[in-house]
Amino acid sequence: MIGLALGFFVTALLYASVGFGGGSTYSALLVLAKTDFHLVPVISLMCNLLVVSVGTWRFARAGQMPWRRAWPLFTLSVPLAWVGGRLAVSELLFVGLLAVSLLVAGLAMLWQRKPLPDDTTSAPTWREPIIGGLLGLLAGIVGIGGGIFLAPVLHLMRWGGAKAIAGTCALFILVNSIAGLAGQLAKPETMSRLETMGGYWLLFPAVAIGGLAGSVIGSTRLKPRHLAVMTAILVLYVAGQLALRFVHMLSTAA
Repeated sequence: MIGLALGFFVTALLYASVGFGGGSTYSALLVLAKTDFHLVPVISLMCNLLVVSVGTWRFARAGQMPWRRAWPLFTLSVPLAWVGGRLAVSELLFVGLLAVSLLVAGLAMLWQRKPLPDDTTSAPTWREPIIGGLLGLLAGIVGIGGGIFLAPVLHLMRWGGAKAIAGTCALFILVNSIAGLAGQLAKPETMSRLETMGGYWLLFPAVAIGGLAGSVIGSTRLKPRHLAVMTAILVLYVAGQLALRFVHMLSTAA
């Protein structure tokens, strides 16, 4: 458990330094540790909430949360995150989706267009609710917030400045994590296993401390691009390990 807690601490530190929660990598680490996959999204989403709550508060306090511009992204993402959390999926499908999600996320973090100036604005379009809804559904299923996917999409769309996108993604992760967790806890197969979560208590202070340290490092110590590359390397490494686990499961099932 100490080794897993250390992995969660490093993950929270790196993700928080670039404005994310870390849910995708928490889920992957839990799967690799052979945790009951019914509990994986619950633990990951709870850790997500601990990390991203501070970041969301900081963006809101600094006036960097574009509320009017961002709301279309949440109209479908929140209900579909709940739906995703309610869906019963097999362990094989869960691991496969998570591996692909991490691979895409890691590559997206390595390839990002130069951000626009912070005062950039654009009019809402019909694409935003659809994008938010699809990411919310994925978030609920695999126990992530979805911000790690939303950020590169918004940069690609030239949606706004770097700070506006970062604040929007933090809020996106927060609300989707709450909705996804509610959906997960509504499943009987999850509720029947909650008594075993006590064995994972060390993970929660680990991500709380790591998230706080990461937010300080991200704002004062290192260049955002360097932090993003380090985080992407971690994500891609874990994605590779998870892909190997998926192939092993496939060969065993066959």
